[in-house]
Amino acid sequence: MIEFYQLLKKKKKYVIGLMSGTSVDGIDAAVVEITGHGLETTVDLIAFETFPFPPDVPQRILALCQPDTSRVDDICEMNFYIGHLFAEAAKHTLQKNGIFARDIDLIGSHGQTIHHLPIFNDSSRRNDRRLDFDVRSSLNEPQGKIKIPSTLQIGEPAVIAHETGIPTIADFRVADMAAGGQGAPLVSYPDYLLFRDTAKTVGLLNIGGIANLTVLPANGSFDSVAAADTGPGNMCVDAVVSEITDGKERYDEAGRRAAQGTPHQPLIDEWLKHPFFQLPPPKTTGREMFGHTFALECLTACREYNLSDNDAIATLTDLTVQTIALYISRFVSEQNPIDRLYVSGGGVHNQTLIQRLSEVLVNTVVEPVDNSGISGDAKEAIAFAILANESLHGQAGNLPSATGASVRKILGKFVCP
Repeated sequence: MIEFYQLLKKKKKYVIGLMSGTSVDGIDAAVVEITGHGLETTVDLIAFETFPFPPDVPQRILALCQPDTSRVDDICEMNFYIGHLFAEAAKHTLQKNGIFARDIDLIGSHGQTIHHLPIFNDSSRRNDRRLDFDVRSSLNEPQGKIKIPSTLQIGEPAVIAHETGIPTIADFRVADMAAGGQGAPLVSYPDYLLFRDTAKTVGLLNIGGIANLTVLPANGSFDSVAAADTGPGNMCVDAVVSEITDGKERYDEAGRRAAQGTPHQPLIDEWLKHPFFQLPPPKTTGREMFGHTFALECLTACREYNLSDNDAIATLTDLTVQTIALYISRFVSEQNPIDRLYVSGGGVHNQTLIQRLSEVLVNTVVEPVDNSGISGDAKEAIAFAILANESLHGQAGNLPSATGASVRKILGKFVCP
């Protein structure tokens, strides 16, 4: 562990953050200059690149996400293969920007989530998995599956560390889940470090495959931060666009299709009855709940109402908007209404979605996070660079008020090159 120990002597470090999200569209790599740690943290983005996965990889990853199409040998192999791809993304980012690997101190890698089974504590959903979890009774079950809250990210950090020659910290979610948390959203702690404001309540909305929201009350402490997944982000729209175009298009570019359609509110009202939207935070979700199966069910319902393809896309786009607005109206304190909402993630490029969000959240300034000086495309990769730096310094990186964990935890697994 000498490599990590030596880094503690450096006030300023150069860290690569690596991230691939639920949209499974590629790897984000951010090279960040980080000064200090904890509340003294400052960051400067040096370079950022996005690397699309090789053409066959998204479908191979998605196959691993579904119990009926995944195989243990495929998971084993893909864990190392994704590790190789993450390492290549890091090396190529350095090469493209004229940076030497020897000048990089640390890598923080989120990996690629293939399955996420969080805890739900709502007694009305007694038939769902992992409700009111009791590890002792579960471990004593004589037969059947042991339904333990769990999460799995692939992208082997030992491969990343070896191929880059850079100390690597990865697999951040599991420590929070071991302490009874949801394992997400973990960006809430970096959000607090970078965006807290003494006078205004700030919201950080990331619209990836799933949408998640961090709320930072004005002049608030760590304990005041609230965060959760609000529901589907781009995931359902992407799946429906791919379905209706036979895979020729993977997303609704700039929201053009949605702009040409009309949302069907009766269907949205029906979908809003989904139990997840009623659950109080902290809560997380993923492809297991709002993935391909859910999206195709929504498309079938749209066709039963004789909606056009663009109407269907507009309806699912508005589902994302309305679930975000519903979460804010139900779970954001009236004493701390969001003054400014910074939006990041792929959804920020969907002009129809952002316009609708601005129309619905009439008392909130909605703008891209780029306006704050932080790159929206790079924001999550930057967050995992920050989390790696915090772990290096023995700082806890989760916020129990956001994830539901019983205690704050140092996150990640340390791997020497």
